[in-house]
Amino acid sequence: MTSGAFLMSLWMAYSTAQSSAAEMELSPDIHIHELRAHVYRLASPEFLGRRGPGAGRTARCLADVFGRLKLKPAFGDSYYQDIPHLLNEGAGKSGIIGRNVGALLPGSDPKLKDEWIIVSAHYDHLGKQGNVLYPGADDNATGVAMLLEVAEYFALSKDKPRRTLAFISFDQEEAGLRGSMHFAAHPPLPFRQLKAFLTADMLGRSMANVMDEFVFVLGSERSTHLRQLIEKTPPPEGLTIGRLGVDLIGTRSDYGPFRDRSVPFLFFSTGQHPDYHTPSDLPQRVDYRKLQRISWYIRDVTKRLANDDAAPAWNDKPLPPDLDEIRTVAALVNRVLKRHDLYPLTEKKRQLVQSVQKRLNAILEKGKVAAEDRTWLMWNARLLLLTVF
Repeated sequence: MTSGAFLMSLWMAYSTAQSSAAEMELSPDIHIHELRAHVYRLASPEFLGRRGPGAGRTARCLADVFGRLKLKPAFGDSYYQDIPHLLNEGAGKSGIIGRNVGALLPGSDPKLKDEWIIVSAHYDHLGKQGNVLYPGADDNATGVAMLLEVAEYFALSKDKPRRTLAFISFDQEEAGLRGSMHFAAHPPLPFRQLKAFLTADMLGRSMANVMDEFVFVLGSERSTHLRQLIEKTPPPEGLTIGRLGVDLIGTRSDYGPFRDRSVPFLFFSTGQHPDYHTPSDLPQRVDYRKLQRISWYIRDVTKRLANDDAAPAWNDKPLPPDLDEIRTVAALVNRVLKRHDLYPLTEKKRQLVQSVQKRLNAILEKGKVAAEDRTWLMWNARLLLLTVF
């Protein structure tokens, strides 16, 4: 056996043992070892990069977890929702390209139980290219680990949520959001009663390797209720919430089909890092303590949404820009410029980041964000994502 094969066999043995132990331990507590076990198993060769046969295997694994938790199947008597080849079924090429996996926890309040909240994370990734495995540990085994542990918390807690919770893991996110697009067009419950959509994509690393304590929360600019909820829900010690407008990054995950239908939403992510969409997105590189803190935070936000007397409402116009968003972006560019050892830049990229830094500092010194400042920030944030990060 070669050294590489030996290390691979150790990884598989470790991930299988850890996952089995975590599945045996059912409790409302969200532990690091449980999160780690989920990530290691989902990122292991067993699931083939979670594409093709590996995605099918992953879907069955997720459905098994929901079954053990005694959660109600989301799609009639099934935990699966088939995704057709084309969204307009009956036209063109036929066939099933994947399956969403979902479960429901019915609400306990007679007046609110018909309203529902979605907590979600996509499970698919890039699969294998030749003999090269793309494990997708951060993208998005970390999000799925959070989803499973938050579902376990609510399923096993004595106090049931007032509103119905739907725990959904989408397939085909990496292929143009086709899983979430199909779900939004064919929801298992009345769409008009969907009060909020939460999704997480990459929760275990650090944006550009320099934002270690940050998780970014996007989408609250479209709902006064969600903005207040984010501001009033204290993060665990050691975690910093970086609130951003989703227009800074465009449509990058499964919130897209729900935002386009005016559903209040929140998107949680620790951001892009050098291992993004590479074979080196490995489970041993995930910060599991950080993943635990973020899972706690999403659990707490979900609990408030499920139990608040009032539900979030969609704002047709985004809330006015504020300095919190500027401070978050400024922290990123300042750290990138200071930590060349963690995130090296070419001279051309350094000049671009410095020009952004200068404008951000000017806005902070002014103490307010003008409309033209916000427009500038949107375009330059997208430019940075395309050329620097």
